[in-house]
Amino acid sequence: MASHCRKSICLTPIMKHKNMLSIIVAINKNRGIGFENKLLYWLPNDLKRFKALTTGHTIIMGRKTFESLPKGALPNRRNIVLSRTCHEFPGAECFHSLQDALNQCKEEEEIYIIGGASLYAEALPLADRLNITEIEDADKEADVFFPPINLNEWKEVQRESHSTDEKHQYAYHFVDYERI
Repeated sequence: MASHCRKSICLTPIMKHKNMLSIIVAINKNRGIGFENKLLYWLPNDLKRFKALTTGHTIIMGRKTFESLPKGALPNRRNIVLSRTCHEFPGAECFHSLQDALNQCKEEEEIYIIGGASLYAEALPLADRLNITEIEDADKEADVFFPPINLNEWKEVQRESHSTDEKHQYAYHFVDYERI
């Protein structure tokens, strides 16, 4: 497969992967996902869902996402970090590209893309499933956004709605999509 390099940016076509590839993300009404390398929202049920879905599986993230994790690598998961430099990421493997990482995953591995924005954009055309927490808010300032979702390519297969309560300042929906 040919790589196309311009000004130190290499564009290598990504071949279809052999694994179940899911994207997991919490977004607001503006598709905002973060601000100053932090999550926009602290929703305990969203964090529980993230843990339940990803535990025992492979998670792939960008360097900034890894550095934003308060305790480093997430336990009980294979942690993969994508970085051009691949310096030390304790508890995680490092690869230079998404394709390199996918090539090192076994066929039976279920893979979750957990951010950030540029990795979401790269992985979206390859993903088989989206696990999205849609947060009923449009006011929080964000500097990182999830790419637009073409709903002609996705079918909603599950939606679970939650109102505000003492632990959740915003209403939210767990929405799962599968590629059509």
